[in-house]
Amino acid sequence: MRDALLVDSSVICYYKGRILAILPTGEARARYAPTKTTLLPDHIVIPGLINLHTHAAMSLMRGLADDLPLMDWLEKHIWPTEAKHLSTQFVYDGTRLACAEMLKGGITCFNDMYFFPDAAATAASEFGMRAMLGITTLEFPTPYASDAADYINKGLAVREAWHNNPLIGFCLAPHAPYTVSDSTFERILTLSEQLNLPVHCHIHETQQEIADNLKQHKLRPLARLHKLGILGPNFIGVHAVHLNDDDLHLLADTGSNITHCPTSNLKLASGFAPVAKMRQLGINVGLGTDGAASNNRLDLFGEMRLASLLAKGLTGDASVLPAREMLRMATLNAASALGLADEIGSITPGKSADLCAVSLGELETRPCFDPVSHLVNVAGRESVTHVWVAGKCCVDNKSLLQHDQNRLESAIALWQNSLEFRQRA
Repeated sequence: MRDALLVDSSVICYYKGRILAILPTGEARARYAPTKTTLLPDHIVIPGLINLHTHAAMSLMRGLADDLPLMDWLEKHIWPTEAKHLSTQFVYDGTRLACAEMLKGGITCFNDMYFFPDAAATAASEFGMRAMLGITTLEFPTPYASDAADYINKGLAVREAWHNNPLIGFCLAPHAPYTVSDSTFERILTLSEQLNLPVHCHIHETQQEIADNLKQHKLRPLARLHKLGILGPNFIGVHAVHLNDDDLHLLADTGSNITHCPTSNLKLASGFAPVAKMRQLGINVGLGTDGAASNNRLDLFGEMRLASLLAKGLTGDASVLPAREMLRMATLNAASALGLADEIGSITPGKSADLCAVSLGELETRPCFDPVSHLVNVAGRESVTHVWVAGKCCVDNKSLLQHDQNRLESAIALWQNSLEFRQRA
């Protein structure tokens, strides 16, 4: 069955989930006879957006402990809440909520770092969403695992169970240098090389993290990871807010990737990542939302606009991080970081039909002189009308498909009552 998207005078044709061609309307009609044609007047079709860092299940903790510094937020609120409530059901319901939000906002793939990855995989699969799930690793126990070896072994078992699902992939996800030992990083490096898995890790998020690492290891965190062999094209460092020139050149020289999470960095008062300098040095940078507990939205349109404006304001150069570069950071750059650039991230014949249609036909988006500029500076996730993952329509005229909204709303209400009771106690 061949399907087609008619966008003004062009047609995107796809078959069995893969893009066949992008052609003028007349040529497309002469070459193909699609079973179904979706008309998208006044739209721009872009690759599905890729959220390069999130903690999807934490959507259930959205707004739970706002306006607090990172370590207070973690140690006094988030970790105690997880200790009480973290479970397979918590992760399943929280990830379903996140998938619903992300798909409606044009996000077709997310790179997750959390616990109970089998539950997250089940939720993403039910929504038809593409996910890279973290084999999250810590040294201390949680309701999910007892120690670093237990986290890794459980994660590898889940990876094996989902091995044949083309939309579910995995990353090794050591939480951060301050929660993971050298010996665990060494095992993660071995697994990364053996299994060709990316390594997804928080890094240089706060000044305190760097000071503590210097005190304990006599090295800045990035230098420590480099000494251990972790940095390289398979490494995805998250946040990277506090970087000196040595850090920047280390990332560039090793071909490492960075996930920029501007909203989370601002909300937790972590600081301003030097993204313009990273890009000048050729460092590959993608965009992430972080979790909804520290954002509080899973909205890559908002992240694109904020990242662009922050870079301009911080550098005093209005030309840095233009709209086209921001779109690339939210699509192909992120796909490259995940090792998926041959599969997703651009509208290219042969690639998967992961697509997002954005309406530019409303009064608030007119006039439109440059559609890409409009995507970043004018449109928002509310402008998304259709979303496809591997050619399957997941959002149709702003409505989620394959989704029982009543069941999800009931689950959210139960969790809200449970978490509110804990907060009062």
